[in-house]
Amino acid sequence: MSKILVAMSGGVDSTVTAYKLKELGHEIEGVYMRLHNDVKSHEENIRKVKKVAEYLDIKYHVLDIKDRFEEFVYMPFIEQYKLGLTPNPCALCNRNIKFGALIEFTKELGMDKLATGHYVQVDEGFIKEAVDKSKDQSYFLANVKKENLSLVIFPLGKMYKKDVKEFASKIEVLKEFATQKESSEICFVDTTYIDVLKDYIDIDKPGNVLNTKGEVVGAHKGYMHYTVGKRKGFSVKGAHTPHYVTSTNPQTNEITVGDKEDLKVGEFFVKDLNMFENLDGVNCVVKIRYRSPKSKCNISIKGDEAKITLEDTVEGLASGQMAVFYRDDVVLGCGWIM
Repeated sequence: MSKILVAMSGGVDSTVTAYKLKELGHEIEGVYMRLHNDVKSHEENIRKVKKVAEYLDIKYHVLDIKDRFEEFVYMPFIEQYKLGLTPNPCALCNRNIKFGALIEFTKELGMDKLATGHYVQVDEGFIKEAVDKSKDQSYFLANVKKENLSLVIFPLGKMYKKDVKEFASKIEVLKEFATQKESSEICFVDTTYIDVLKDYIDIDKPGNVLNTKGEVVGAHKGYMHYTVGKRKGFSVKGAHTPHYVTSTNPQTNEITVGDKEDLKVGEFFVKDLNMFENLDGVNCVVKIRYRSPKSKCNISIKGDEAKITLEDTVEGLASGQMAVFYRDDVVLGCGWIM
């Protein structure tokens, strides 16, 4: 049996993870991370973690790493929007916090492994999609350092979400977890990202809308409000068909719009590669967003950057998002879209 530290959030997934590992006879401890300043949220989550820890008769820790979270996740989120990018804070958090700082804490405690409630698998040193494809989180974990994969386990990778909830509903002390509302995708965004940005940036600065020829065709309320693919919230004079944002320019506070055809891209570049095997010249498939389908591609690597050539065009490519490369259901690596 192993000594396993379980990341516990107060949600059903991490709760069932802790329960199942304890049931298997492992020596486990829990850890709750304070990542932001929402005191009420922390109090409620810690209440739940304590409840489970007492029921399982395990020790639990509260790890305050707000400063590290702000440095590696929160402020980069703000800065990337300033630059007109579409950030992916969950991927940054997984690399630097959940499978960075938490791996360090696992080692400090002398534990063998770190377990989380992510729906994903690790197989022979590679990240692999979860059995439950509707909940699979392999995309968000693709930026985790390869050397850390040997230290993590994902007990829910072979389970379906409905079965996890059903499991919790049958155990008296866990029933509240089975019925509680799912947490939001980005933990520090309660409503929209705009509500976060407005505390740091003047988001409401009207500017020009350009067409793909560079001509002024309308007006918008501030480039911060728009990401690639958005088709509302700006005006286009005389428009009779939908227009979509194809790019934003933070320097001039302008956005460019076009029709659906203008969103299509056949090649693009990525940087800051995180590869689990050498993909130079390799044909595989790529996801350009969490919910996007996989597209066939070829990868040409030069240094820490790569050119991605697609077999078929994709829509809505956004700088700042991750491109994740797969062979079937196995993650081969990733890079940040330039």
